[in-house]
Amino acid sequence: MKKLLVIQVAALGHELIGRYPELWARLGLEFRPLEPVFPAVTCPVQASFRTGLPPERHGIRGNGFFDRATRRTAFWEQAAAQIAVPERIWDGYRRRGGTVGILCWQQSLGEEVEMVLSPAPIHKHHGGMIQDCYSQPPGLYAELCRETGRTFNLMHYWGPLAGVKSTRWIADATLAVLRRADAPGLLLTYLPHLDYALQRFGPQDEKRTARAVAEVVAELEKVLAGAKAAGHEAVLFGDYAITPAAQVVFPNRALRDAGLLAVRTVRKMAYPDLYASRAFALVDHQAAQVFVRNPQDLPAVRELLAALPGVAEVRETQNAERRTQNGESPGVASAVSTMSTLSTDSARHAPDFELTAAPGAWFAYPWWTEKGEAPEYASHVDIHAKPGFDPCELLWGWPPPSVGQNPARIGGTHGRTDAPAAWASTTPLPCGLRTLTGLAAAVRDWLE
Repeated sequence: MKKLLVIQVAALGHELIGRYPELWARLGLEFRPLEPVFPAVTCPVQASFRTGLPPERHGIRGNGFFDRATRRTAFWEQAAAQIAVPERIWDGYRRRGGTVGILCWQQSLGEEVEMVLSPAPIHKHHGGMIQDCYSQPPGLYAELCRETGRTFNLMHYWGPLAGVKSTRWIADATLAVLRRADAPGLLLTYLPHLDYALQRFGPQDEKRTARAVAEVVAELEKVLAGAKAAGHEAVLFGDYAITPAAQVVFPNRALRDAGLLAVRTVRKMAYPDLYASRAFALVDHQAAQVFVRNPQDLPAVRELLAALPGVAEVRETQNAERRTQNGESPGVASAVSTMSTLSTDSARHAPDFELTAAPGAWFAYPWWTEKGEAPEYASHVDIHAKPGFDPCELLWGWPPPSVGQNPARIGGTHGRTDAPAAWASTTPLPCGLRTLTGLAAAVRDWLE
């Protein structure tokens, strides 16, 4: 039975291949451009690769979602069941007796595969956390710690200390899995380091970019060698390309100024009141999902956001079209009735508008302008509490250990699809592949 290692290299843009050909040449692979799905952010990309479907089909529209019923946001939820379709590109492979493993991919917990590893800390009641990873089989993480000689440090995976150390641990863990007698025939792994460096400083920082590329290539060299020794072919691909960040857009400030976003003041800090808000933007790099409570507000919200400098497109979803036509009352029912191709849970998360940032622009979540109004979580790494993705968590604030709160410091962004990612393979795949979903289909066919 065929064996394959799939390596997702975060932020591997095709432009990086042309800039540093001597580094990539060390891998002996031919890289080709790859158009990502929109939005070109982690969770939609990974769900699209695993299903071979675009986000509007599998229901993962971003790294987070807003639940119309509970009026709450959630980012980086890990259950595989959030993907609204049952299909996976490895279904036929497993039916014929193949085994599958997933290392450090989002939304992999509960996936119907033989092996899973994912960071999963325990958050302590009075603050802080117990670092740990979830694994199936249950003893896998402990075995990998013994094999690598160290535990996985979540602070190297995200936050101001994030860097190549987490990528090295994942690479070493991948090699340890490949050496196992029960190594999965299809193994998916993830190397995040480029993403950290290019978001912090931007791809225009030549010295730091070259260093990050060299560090990632070094990890790829050893992983590809390990795959070859284990009898695995390899496919590696970038999820998106990072482009320079030149303009920050604040849709929630505009909504608050217009009286559409309500806040609740607690000890002078302004927290979003999503129960009372008439509109809210869930931001995610160069994409944003906009939720409007009452259908009569849809035209005003669209006009307001379309006029913001840095907004390239305000795209009305099927949900908004239905609500406008029927004048349906707010709540879950209108979304559920409209999004009939998805599960009830996914329909509850369907936005009314999707925003795309202009080239060089990206969306930041703050709705406040005065520093004293910033919620308590703004100065911390708190990926689950913040109602929007915050790349400032990669930067130190003052005083440490707080994180930065100035979005203008961010050097790179992603989410649009006009800057291609890159892919390569040790085994022949169709040379005409141009899209992420096309690559997923090619991998599915190869496994057949």
